[in-house]
Amino acid sequence: MANSLDFTFSDLIAGYITTVTFPDQFDAQGVIGLRTSDGREYDVKVTYACYAELVRNLGEPFNVAPDIKDILVEGRFIHVYGVFYPEASELKFEAKHLVLFGRTKNHLRFEEQDWWIRQIQQLLNFYLEAQFGVQEGKTIDFRNFRTDISAEGEKLDGQQNLDTISRLIYGFATAYMLTGDERALEAAVKGTDYMRQHFRFRNSSEGICYWYSQIDIRPDGTTRKYIGSQAGGDEGGNAMPCYEQIYALAGPTQTFRLTGNRDVLKDIENTIAFLNRCYKDPTPKGGYYSHIDPITLSPHVDSLGINKERKNWNSVGDHAPAYLINLWLATGKQEYADFLEYCFDLICKHFPDYDYSPFMNEKFYDDWSHDLKWGIHQARCVVGHNLKVAWNLTRMQSLRPKASYKTFAHQIADIIPKAGCDTQRGGWYDMMERTLKEGEAFYRLVWHDRKAWWQQEQGILAYYIMAGVYKDKPEYLQYAREGSAFYNAWFLDYEAGGVYFNVLANGQPYALGTERDKGSHSMAGYHSFELCFLSAIYTNLLINKEPMDFFFSPEPGAWEDNILRVAPDILPPSSVKLTEVWINGHSHTDFDSEALTVKLPTDLKKMKVRCRITPSGVDFNAELMSYENGIATLALAGNLNSSSLKYLREAVEKLHNLTGIVLDGTNLQSISDAGFNYLIFTKQTRGELFSITLRNLQPAVKQALVDSELMEEFTVV
Repeated sequence: MANSLDFTFSDLIAGYITTVTFPDQFDAQGVIGLRTSDGREYDVKVTYACYAELVRNLGEPFNVAPDIKDILVEGRFIHVYGVFYPEASELKFEAKHLVLFGRTKNHLRFEEQDWWIRQIQQLLNFYLEAQFGVQEGKTIDFRNFRTDISAEGEKLDGQQNLDTISRLIYGFATAYMLTGDERALEAAVKGTDYMRQHFRFRNSSEGICYWYSQIDIRPDGTTRKYIGSQAGGDEGGNAMPCYEQIYALAGPTQTFRLTGNRDVLKDIENTIAFLNRCYKDPTPKGGYYSHIDPITLSPHVDSLGINKERKNWNSVGDHAPAYLINLWLATGKQEYADFLEYCFDLICKHFPDYDYSPFMNEKFYDDWSHDLKWGIHQARCVVGHNLKVAWNLTRMQSLRPKASYKTFAHQIADIIPKAGCDTQRGGWYDMMERTLKEGEAFYRLVWHDRKAWWQQEQGILAYYIMAGVYKDKPEYLQYAREGSAFYNAWFLDYEAGGVYFNVLANGQPYALGTERDKGSHSMAGYHSFELCFLSAIYTNLLINKEPMDFFFSPEPGAWEDNILRVAPDILPPSSVKLTEVWINGHSHTDFDSEALTVKLPTDLKKMKVRCRITPSGVDFNAELMSYENGIATLALAGNLNSSSLKYLREAVEKLHNLTGIVLDGTNLQSISDAGFNYLIFTKQTRGELFSITLRNLQPAVKQALVDSELMEEFTVV
């Protein structure tokens, strides 16, 4: 029979364990039932050759899982890689590799408070070394930046692309905000200065500036600038794509959030003026054109070919995530909120296309009629663009709520898993046909069934952000976790660092052509860093109610009225508060907890501002201050009671080889009997030599300790 499935093949199943048995059967450690996300059932024989690992973060060694009999637990979500055998009786599947995502059935490592923070630190380390050789003692010099770097981090040519350099700068600035690593700040500031010196064209009399598409650094050290995009064929068409000017602002804007540098702000403002003058359609049709001619700066000339008078997702929707939301967060100016609203209203008006397809339309003619013949795109969709609309609409819903924003976001989130998600293995597909043809049950993949790293970002963020903001559909959190599991299991390159561009459908790395590289016109430190940043924010602050610290380095006098705005993202009103601030390591109390603003001092030439953002309803946190020779020092703040005890327990239990703890109570307001009982029990279970020291206790806490008659159990200093 033609096309019969009569050969063995290896593949991946992502699913939930439904049954566990340990039969007396050849080569079987156990047999499990496995149910996929969309409800399909498999029987899986776990062979003796099968090994299991616990998902690990970048920079971590291989994590061997416990004994098979201990980890095969009903309800647990796992990835199983194995071999299918199409035998006469049935299609059999035998497991060779298991990936677990937590130490217990309900634990998820990638939702630990510092998972994404540690991942962004490792990404930072990779790109600092690949681009500048910092571990070899070299300085950060952006003349040495190159767009194209190999899988191992080696530079491949002399090109510097505009949007790539800017998006890497975004990554550096974002890494500083999460880690406080001074190297990240240095790289962000130097990169922004380099862009402004070498890529910027400024017309001060007109109040505009725009950015060159590319600089080639020749072997003799001379340079050549390109104003028209060289990004291949019809995509750039030797024109000036709107998305390149948009992404030119990604790095400078995120750096501006850290420093408040007014010269950088001026360039941002002048670039927006250029976008509005040359790309914006001033007629009632509205929107932004996708390309303009580099000589006439017009979107209407014939030389643009298929890009003449076109509008698309990138030219309308990419303003928000690339720079505009961050610009609003930094300044609070209503003109930027109005700009956001303008773009999102256009998206809700023109992009839905559900009478035709489960995917939105994203290519348009001048009058917003659908362009179904453009270049390689044709009547196709990019899965990640649909998902990106969903999470950015949801961010906007927290700023200026509208029924249209919520409705469209939910339409995308509800319909796209059945069309664009791999419910067998996990992860999100790339480009797909937008309609089913006669006799088809599956939406066709245009090029391949590989999965790109940036598409995974869109799926993870879409469902985490919607789960955190709307809290109306539990399946959204399920989709977020399943997507995060696939990304963290298969995209992290533990050997060379960074993340893979593409993996095969089954999660194995794809390493051919430019898709094997860690740097290209498509790939830089943007999507992977943005994923870490926003995943940390939404999983911690809205999903799991964990506090987070954010770092800023404001220039003296840069901010209007010396007010630093520190909101990490557009979050639902009153969902978080600013609870603690340190400037240059010293506690600072002049801040507005509800407005998330800090009044900066005027007598400091250099400031490193650390801000603790805490979910509303959480009034306790435990911060690891140091961990040396088995002794952990934790700073406690707020009220330690039965409901907040989990934060202290998590902080203690994730530390390995612990021999004692020092608890600093400078900001601890109270402690309940449950808190004392936990400390006593911890000391009891850790053994005779385990010590607990309490220091800097407030009078009320010290009196509670005396009243508990437990003073002799601790060392109090």
